[in-house]
Amino acid sequence: MKTADFRGEITKSGQIAVPPEIASQVPPGERIVVVLAWGVGDEESEWSEAGRRRFESAYAPDDSVYEQLMHDPSAG
Repeated sequence: MKTADFRGEITKSGQIAVPPEIASQVPPGERIVVVLAWGVGDEESEWSEAGRRRFESAYAPDDSVYEQLMHDPSAG
């Protein structure tokens, strides 16, 4: 699983614009999960971002082998 986060706004028509630098990381047709958070103060979001960075720093590229095994139909 790969993640990305960004700050944005919901337009009056209910649309969320994904920044181009984030959208370019997701292959076309890829299924995604969207989580919305609002009412978050600056201090709280800074803690959240720091926690996310610390969590992600422990994830090594070699760990993706487990994801490949989970999604490989021949492994089961």
